[in-house]
Order: sequence, then C-alpha cells, then structure tokens
Amino acid sequence: MASDQTELPPPFQDVPTAKERRYDRQLRLWGAAGQMALEDTHLILINNGPGVTGVETLKNLVLPGIGQFTILDSSIVSEADLGVNFFLEPSSLGKFRADETVKLLMELNPEVKGHAIKEPLESFISQDKIFAPYTLILVTAPIDPAILSRIQLHAEALQIPTFYIHSVGFYSSFSIQIPPAFPIVETHPEPTATDDLRVLKPWPALQDFANQKTTGLETMSAHEKSHIPYVCLLLYYLEVWRANHDGKAPETYKEKAEFRDQYVRKGSPDEENFDEACAAVLKSLNPPTANSTVRAILSSPEATELTPTSPPFWLIANAIHKFYTTHNQLPLPGAVPDMKAQSADYIKLQNIYKAKARQDSAEVLTTVRELERSTGRAPKLAIDEKEVENFCRGAAHIHLVRGRPLQIVRPGEKVKFGDRAEDMLRELENPESLVKLYLAFLAWDEFVATHASSPEQAGGEGIRVPGDTDLGLEADGEKLTGIAHKLVDDLITEAGTRIEEPEYSEIREKVAAICEELVRAGGGELHNLASLTGGMIAQEVIKVITRQYIPVDNTCLFDGVESRAYVLRV
Repeated sequence: MASDQTELPPPFQDVPTAKERRYDRQLRLWGAAGQMALEDTHLILINNGPGVTGVETLKNLVLPGIGQFTILDSSIVSEADLGVNFFLEPSSLGKFRADETVKLLMELNPEVKGHAIKEPLESFISQDKIFAPYTLILVTAPIDPAILSRIQLHAEALQIPTFYIHSVGFYSSFSIQIPPAFPIVETHPEPTATDDLRVLKPWPALQDFANQKTTGLETMSAHEKSHIPYVCLLLYYLEVWRANHDGKAPETYKEKAEFRDQYVRKGSPDEENFDEACAAVLKSLNPPTANSTVRAILSSPEATELTPTSPPFWLIANAIHKFYTTHNQLPLPGAVPDMKAQSADYIKLQNIYKAKARQDSAEVLTTVRELERSTGRAPKLAIDEKEVENFCRGAAHIHLVRGRPLQIVRPGEKVKFGDRAEDMLRELENPESLVKLYLAFLAWDEFVATHASSPEQAGGEGIRVPGDTDLGLEADGEKLTGIAHKLVDDLITEAGTRIEEPEYSEIREKVAAICEELVRAGGGELHNLASLTGGMIAQEVIKVITRQYIPVDNTCLFDGVESRAYVLRV
C-alpha cells in the first residue's frame, strides 16, 4: 500500500553559517585559515598626536573581524579632535580619547573586543614584558625616539610585527618591522602563473591517458578531435616532434614557435581545443625547475640548520629541498586549468593530477616526520598534514621577506643608511621616487626629538612638532629644511659619491618644498588622507597577520599633493 506521506528531501549539508555569510567576500580572499589568524590577533595601537590614521586603520580591521584591539592613548578629547576624528562625538568632549574611540569602533562589529589604556606612554613602556599579550603593534608619530627605541627592542625580543606611522597634512608614510625571516607560502600569484602541467616530464598515468585519447588522432573525425584535452594534444605532438629531432623537446623560442605552428596548429586549425593547445605552448614547454628565489629559500640557513623548535615552514622547506634534489622538480600542485573536453575526460584528468599531487605530498610528509624525529622535535609540535599539503601546492611561489628594524632618529646621533646607502642615493636621483618625502619625515622626527616642549603645549607629553608653535612658521620651516638638507648631504657622503649641479639644487628644492608643507600642516591630520592611509595600512596588517600575499618591504609613502604612492626598502 502506498504511503500518503510525502518524503521530505534531506536537509541542506552546505548551508553557510552566519559568520560565513557576514565575512563571505573576505573568506574568498584569505580563506578560513586566514580568518582564523585574524580572529586570533590582539593588536595594540599606541596613538599619539591627532591619532586619526591609527583609528582609521582599526576601523578597517574591526570590520573584517580582528579578534581584539587595544588603544593606548592618554589624551583628552578636544574640539580639534571632533573636526577630524569620525569616531568621536560632541558628548566625548573632556573624556579620554581612548575610551570614546573604543566604544564607537566596537559598534562596527559586536564580535570584536576592544580595550582602552589611559596610562601615559612613558610609564606604560617602563614595565617588563608589557607587549607579551599582543601579536602586532601600531605606533603613530610624533613620539619620543627613546620611547620608540624601547618599543622596538620589546618587539624584536618577542618577534612582534610593528608598524610606525606618519600622517601630516597631505603626506603620510608607514614602515614595517617584521622578524628577520618572514616566510610566506600563500602568496596568491596570478592564476595563469600557477598552471603546472608537467608536459615535459609526464608520469606514467598521465602519459597513458594521453596515449589513450590520441590513438588514431590523424584519422579521427573532427568531432572526436575537438574533445581531446589540450594537454593530451601537447603530449602527442611532443612525441612526434621528438621523433624528428633526435628525441629532444623544443627549447628555444624559435623551436617552440615552430612546434606550435607546424605541428599543433596544423592538427586541426579550427577547433577550440587546438587553439588552447597553441596558446599553452610557450608557458607549458618549460622544465619544471624551481626559480632561483625559491631555490635560495629552500637552501637558506634556516632550512638547513634545523633545531627542535624551528618553525614548521623551515622543516617543510628542508623536506621539499630533499624532494627537489631527488626529482629535480617541485611537488606537483595538482590543479588543472579549464579546457575544452568531455566532462568525463576532464574529471579523469583532474583525478590523475590530484593523485600525483597527493603522492608527492605524501613523500614530503614522510621526510618531514623523519626530520621531526631526527631533530628531537616534541610530539606536541608535530606539523599538521594539511600544512604540508598547502606548502606543496604553493612551493613554486613561496616568498621570504627579510625584515629590517625601523630607522629611528635619535637626538645627537647621525642617521646612518648602512648597506642601503647606494640604493637610497639612486632613489634620490630618480624623479619618480618619493625618497625625498622619506628624508623629510626623518627630518621631522629629528625636529621632534630635539624640540621638546612643556606638557601644556602641542597636546601634552612634552612633544612639539614643526609648525605647532606661536613663534611663526618661518623659523620652524628653516630648522626643518636645514635638518633635511643635512640628511641629503649625509646620504650622498655615505654613498661615497656626489651629485652634480643642477640636479643637486633641484633635489634640495624639492626636499625644502616638502618640509614647507609639513610645517604648514603643524602636525595636523586631514581626515580624507588619514582614511586612505588607514586603509593601506590595514591591508598590510592583514597580509602580515594571515601570512598571505606579500607585504610591503618595508616602507610605503603617499604624496597626497600628486596623489601617488611609492614603496621603498630602507
């Protein structure tokens, strides 16, 4: 007897959670692992001066769901704050700026926890291990260089990434101090750069599949030919080429062009899959060898001199280096680009590549486990298998940033450019470079370091910035320009060369013009430029937190007058 009840369909298995719906777009950028890293972060903002850029940076981190943030700021909200800081209200007047900004920032995302510290920076920084709870530090100028030096030492000891931020009038900059070795696996290269079909070194399963699909190719109908995956076509015509060229594959551009035009294209010039094969010739007919940058990372001292506490990256890098030495190729990523083919054939081809990728990853994992035992690594520190798989997929595009300390101007000490002096001089001679703005900000810091004021001036805490005075702008302009010109001369001297006229005078004039604008701003921040800079900084913070994409190395400058940005390594 038939039942009168209608059978209900099974419940949906992949309905996104509320969090996945809220963060959908960013999850597409940095994935679940990146989001987890963001939510595990506790960032501290040491907010000095007007403090607008720092708060705007936090806004762009609270929205995507940073775990916690703390604002250290002992300032009291003034009328001037209300004109530039959108995270203050008229009712905030006379209250602590940290409390008020934290309260309004937390309204953006109820899942984020915010904290405020109203203690003066001088007493806060004097405590031991004060930065231990934090995973990233933001510091805004102006700040006493002695205090900034202490922050830097704490950050270096704990290997906490630190951002030092300037925002004055139409100009801004930020420098990043990250650990001396900062490796990145998920660099997110262009999709076309990740295709790795191993056409020149096919393994048996791939070659057998290609042979099966191309047997009798010359006598096939046009319909049959049109559904052969292009990787099979390339393998077929490579065999034909080798038969006519002493077993060698095309190597030079001329040979590859001949292979494409005289072999592949003539096979069936009007079919889409043959067009795909022709388009793939130049990028697919390359040996699967790692580039020099990747090889240098895999053989770097951190990878070859392992310890029981070496970060997982370096153990996996050592294992992949052994794999590369054995096979003269990196582990196969396993992804197959779109191509015209029968669905069944395309799925089978995908499975062939995935199976080989899993085989390569398993070999690397076995080596990793051997390294863990040989180095005496604690069992609780065992590397997750998924981390090895992820590294193997991105091995051809890993990147290593060698972090450098912040360049801090200290009163009475000459600024030294060290091993970057010659590069900095070339930047100085490059009209497109914003190194002159960088030197002007160094001069601005030196002015701050040598022109202390009473706590009643310039917002308190004994800091005075160029232009923030009742004595007139001209005197400060002359002092700041003189400091900047001396920095230019010191750089030229340290680089061991000279710049001839009229270029030398043009450089000094440009630096003087920037200094004049910095003095005119009087340490003030424009909200639109602070908002733009905060977005740029937040982007780099997320790169550092998630260890995805490649962060700025190591200073970014923005000229709001000419509306252009520039990255400089100093």
